[in-house]
Amino acid sequence: MITIAWLYALGGAMFAVFALLSLIDSANRKRFGSAAFWGLLALSFLAGDRLGDFGNGILVLCLVGIAGVGLIGRSNPPTTTAKEREGFSERLGNKLFLPALIIPATALFGTLAYNYTAFGEFGLFEERWVTLILLGLGALIALATIMAWLRPPPLAPLQEGRRLMDAIGWAAVLPQMLASLGAVFAMAGIGDIIGGLAGHAIPEGSLFAAVVVYGLGMAMFTMIMGNAFAAFPVMAAAIGIPLLVVGYGGDPAVIGAIGMLAGFCGTLMTPMAANFNIVPAALLELKDRNGVVKVQIGTAIPLLAVNILLIYFLAFR
Repeated sequence: MITIAWLYALGGAMFAVFALLSLIDSANRKRFGSAAFWGLLALSFLAGDRLGDFGNGILVLCLVGIAGVGLIGRSNPPTTTAKEREGFSERLGNKLFLPALIIPATALFGTLAYNYTAFGEFGLFEERWVTLILLGLGALIALATIMAWLRPPPLAPLQEGRRLMDAIGWAAVLPQMLASLGAVFAMAGIGDIIGGLAGHAIPEGSLFAAVVVYGLGMAMFTMIMGNAFAAFPVMAAAIGIPLLVVGYGGDPAVIGAIGMLAGFCGTLMTPMAANFNIVPAALLELKDRNGVVKVQIGTAIPLLAVNILLIYFLAFR
């Protein structure tokens, strides 16, 4: 059976190769810092479950220290030449994006087949992580397709991956850290504290005010944490469940689903959501690192208002 541990091993092996390639890259003045950062990240993927809480805590502090003092350098490894890339673009055009579609297609259709056909009876994948495992499998299939189709240098995918990760830098691990922070906040009872403060701020008997505070809270906590999934446990424990569901009898499905959409509005307005806002800026090599966020604010604010109204009118019918 293929388990989630296989996917962690794959990710760890990738970061380990990034660390090795960084170490031997004499053109990168900060190669030792980059190698240490990606090497530690590889260790967390490969052996994080055996390091224990204290060991993982030390590992995270080391990652923060390396990034905090600016020891991660940006690489520019040789892969294909600019002339070769231009040739691919002129010859193939938008067909170059087809391999990228293999990844979501494998995850989507593979999950549907596993759940609704005899394919799932073979028990090939760990039950809880079927979609995630298929996502990793899709990435491998897409990579094999590109290698067979375009025939780039053997190390090109790894070198380009390293270049991209170096361009993103420490922000590459931010979603992982922030998701963990959300779980820590929930376990620490932050939701109860926020709920107590909100109880004093919301006028008694005002359903609309409670919905507004819930929607704004989801957006604001997402902006702080960079991840709506991290904000949801806090706001659900603070306002969503005790006040909107239990107190006013709201539909938990509507409150939860549209509440997440309100949180995603916060995602559009924060650089903390690195995978959505910093990564595109790095990929497009924008001069303004926060350029994506600035463009999205004009959409996020009215969208947040609409989501708040949807909760108010749909969850309490």
